[in-house]
Amino acid sequence: MGKKLNSILLTFVLFASVAGAQDKGIMADYQTRLTSLIGRIAEAPTDNERYLASEEAVQLLCKALDEEDSEQWKWNLPDYVSVLTSPDGLFRIFSWAVIRDNGEFECFGIVQFYNEREEEYEYRLLNDKSDEIMNREETILTADNWLGAIYQDIIQVSAGSRTYYTLLGWNGVDNITDRKIIEPVWIKGGEPQFGAPLFRRMRNQRRVVLEYTNDAMVSLAYETQVIQEVEHKREKVKGTNRSRTVEIVKEHKEKVIIFDEVEAQIPGMEGLYQYYVPSGTELAYAFVDGKWELRQGAQGRLSDKKLNKDFAPLPKQVPSYDFNNQREQQ
Repeated sequence: MGKKLNSILLTFVLFASVAGAQDKGIMADYQTRLTSLIGRIAEAPTDNERYLASEEAVQLLCKALDEEDSEQWKWNLPDYVSVLTSPDGLFRIFSWAVIRDNGEFECFGIVQFYNEREEEYEYRLLNDKSDEIMNREETILTADNWLGAIYQDIIQVSAGSRTYYTLLGWNGVDNITDRKIIEPVWIKGGEPQFGAPLFRRMRNQRRVVLEYTNDAMVSLAYETQVIQEVEHKREKVKGTNRSRTVEIVKEHKEKVIIFDEVEAQIPGMEGLYQYYVPSGTELAYAFVDGKWELRQGAQGRLSDKKLNKDFAPLPKQVPSYDFNNQREQQ
């Protein structure tokens, strides 16, 4: 009986090992096929071909995410597609864009997340409705009503008992403007919610949207910076009864979302984003007591390191994009 039991156990172990290897083989096959499709999204010569490749990529990626334990697969896809996974492993987002011949961007994406109610991983397709969304900084959005972006970074934070995933993203928009986005995402009732009131002192703000001329270079990054802050303090003038205001400059290291403030280059052009450029001031958000707190006038500086980080240059056949240099016309 002992030999027979050992034989059965050995067979089971071998079967489990083969099954695991087979699952990895299936996921690796999906990855290979997706890599080919991504190349077509980037390089196909016509709008129709690029859109067809994107649709096929969506269908194939959905099939891959239907595989058991797909959330454990470590994707290694071309840079044209951004794949970000949260530190807790409960949230993953795929994002990319189809660039039309006229320079307009349409973003595509899929969110994979753990549904606590169902106790399983699920996914949702993201539907880019950027052109239809009003009050972009104040509206809570869903997967079906998404402010499209290609995401650069994911920051996991907690406020009370709720977990938020703050995304940093970019959208090339068109030949006139580009857009950068700071957006918290959370899961409510088994559905991803885009936008949350985490920005201190901004009662209705649920995301930060920076839109500006596509000729400008606007930085957005989550980094440890040396933050310089100025405090004003009253002090007595020696030998008199008078007092004066003095500036005290303090510096400290802090992990922050740091970005360029943008403003209309020409007075009277407010709201016309093709005239928006960096103002010369850097702003920073630090996460303090469950909120993103704005540090007005904070000046981040890095020694021997450029603040602007490149991301995902496209092949030379199409306009190149990255998060801080945006696009280069080839």
